[in-house]
Amino acid sequence: MNKTALVTGATSGIGRATARILAKNNYKIILCGRREDRLTALEKELSEYTEIHTLSFDVRDKKAVFESINSLPEAFSTIDILINNAGNAHGLDPIQTGDLDDWDAMIDINVKGLLYVSKAIIPQMMERKSGHIINIGSIAGKEVYPNGNVYCASKHAVDALNQSMRMDLNPYGIRVGAIHPGMVETEFSEVRFKGDTDRASTVYKDIKALQAEDIADIIYFVVSRPSHVNIGDLVVFPTAQASATIVNRTLDL
Repeated sequence: MNKTALVTGATSGIGRATARILAKNNYKIILCGRREDRLTALEKELSEYTEIHTLSFDVRDKKAVFESINSLPEAFSTIDILINNAGNAHGLDPIQTGDLDDWDAMIDINVKGLLYVSKAIIPQMMERKSGHIINIGSIAGKEVYPNGNVYCASKHAVDALNQSMRMDLNPYGIRVGAIHPGMVETEFSEVRFKGDTDRASTVYKDIKALQAEDIADIIYFVVSRPSHVNIGDLVVFPTAQASATIVNRTLDL
């Protein structure tokens, strides 16, 4: 029987690339996101390879999260793999001039949203004593950089939750792991800089950044390991990047 994977933030970037590679490898996919037009388009694309179901909700909306997941038809109700991918960064301001709405958005999506979705799915995994949770973190969860303040804090929380989930769910045979990417060329910087595409493009100028497909390949590798193997924590940089603040823009790759 094919496994079922639920992917949050599936309408762009790492989430969309992950849905694609899992679909092409015969996983049934539950696509979750806020943008219904993109969900519909991706469902149409991936239905060529596997069974697809879509759920449109905002992970910040606790009621919508539980109602949506509880509404799954029987064919998709057993979730074997949860990819907690939904996340965002808003702004890059020092703490003293940071925007309160930006702070709320990052904490609500990156931390509380991850918790809500996990809480809705973990009980069925506990009952079966089987399941795999992948939390998408960031190198911002492993170090802090100037003006990263609340975003870094939210991703440090993901790192801590990943570790504690692995401990708490160990008695139930549930695998838990996190993947922490460095610079990935997606819509991430456009969102952070609120649609300023010129500023966003400078982030990846003169380097070969990671692509969403690179992270998706890694996610597929992690979830396809034998049941006795759990890759608990994995940090991924592009070759040109050594840390959040050290990037070699002269490499010819």
